[in-house]
Amino acid sequence: MKNALTKVAAALPPGTLAVAGGTVVLGAASYIHLGVAGHSLSVDDMANVSLLWTIVMSVGIGVFFPIEQELTRIVSARAALGHGAAPVLRRATLLTGGILAATLVALGAASGPIARSMFHGDRSLVLALGGAFTGMAVCYLTRGVLAGLGRFGAYGTQLGLDGGLRIGLAFAFAVAGVHSALAFSLILAVAPIIATIVTLPPLLRAVKPGEQVGWSELCSGLGLLICSTLLSQVVVNAAVVSTKLLAPSDSALIAALLNALVLARVPLFVFGSLQASLLNGLSAAIAVGDRAAFTGMLKKIGAVVGGLGVLGGIPAVALGPWLIQVLFGAKPVLGCLDFFWMSAGTVAYMFAMVLGQALMVFKRHNLQLLCWAVGTAVLAAITFMPGDVSTRVVVAYTAGSVATVLGMLAVLRQSFARSATNSAGLVQQSGDPNAAVLSSRTAGD
Repeated sequence: MKNALTKVAAALPPGTLAVAGGTVVLGAASYIHLGVAGHSLSVDDMANVSLLWTIVMSVGIGVFFPIEQELTRIVSARAALGHGAAPVLRRATLLTGGILAATLVALGAASGPIARSMFHGDRSLVLALGGAFTGMAVCYLTRGVLAGLGRFGAYGTQLGLDGGLRIGLAFAFAVAGVHSALAFSLILAVAPIIATIVTLPPLLRAVKPGEQVGWSELCSGLGLLICSTLLSQVVVNAAVVSTKLLAPSDSALIAALLNALVLARVPLFVFGSLQASLLNGLSAAIAVGDRAAFTGMLKKIGAVVGGLGVLGGIPAVALGPWLIQVLFGAKPVLGCLDFFWMSAGTVAYMFAMVLGQALMVFKRHNLQLLCWAVGTAVLAAITFMPGDVSTRVVVAYTAGSVATVLGMLAVLRQSFARSATNSAGLVQQSGDPNAAVLSSRTAGD
């Protein structure tokens, strides 16, 4: 058993274990937060909280998580070359503030229609949504720099604090007899902001002066990456929103689908502990020209993702319909087959996330976006086919994720071939024996 655990740990990117503890707490917080809310709120209020949570975890992640990813890529590459991150943090703060301001202005302008169509006319939940977006903006900004610098201890601490606060606040509201959808929604705003403030000093100590970073380096791929991430979040979260649009009066099914997706996506929460360290490692390997390390890391993480899918999927399929009733107070409207499709979709989605990070490192943001667009189109086509609503939305999740993976595999293969060709061409032009050594490293698989 000990040898097996040692092998698994060796397969993980450096820093993964330091992040894992915080990720486990934050992942558990999602279940506990929604579970406590489900037992404290009415069916309609819980449906509102479920939809708000889904929007935060789709639109919010789609807009702000790319900031973390781009900062991790840029800072880790600069760190590998000995450049400080202070200039990156300064400009990234201004950029993030601008994106947040634009998001909040758009949210405010559309608050009436959003409240009527999503929250039964409750505008206070639109305010909570803006607060949650603010929390995401500040935490992803700081996490991106921490991950790029390899400060995974502080990164994991922020995750753990965020999750611990969500758990504590949810239980505090339940014990106090709070039955407000607004109160349980504001947890998504308060927890990440406090966690970021607490972990800000280690970040400021870690950043060092360095060469100025150009706005083009920060922004050139960010727009494409935001679009890609938004589409990826459409794929992973569309089931709940689609059901709201196709069966708006079925609050029991809407709430049950969210609970089921949260349960089926347990491996995805665990996978979150790999993402920051994986992107750091892949970016550093390409920055110094070590293509063999890059491909080796991809193969190892692929095996880990497959194992996570099996370990999480089997219990979800076998026990899922019963567990969501016990843990979340859901109605018995979903069966084992629904959980099978959701679990299969989660495995494919994790592979797409891994391949997407590899494409980012090659700066193939445009092709990554194309692959997610194809996956989203497949999802939409299946969602609007005739048939049972719950079956359509979960099958669409799986099909959209698989289509994205197939597209990314084809694009990544092309990118590898182009990288090897370019490296060989540079060696022939330079005639530098040191470049020949570098080429042999970048050509190795």
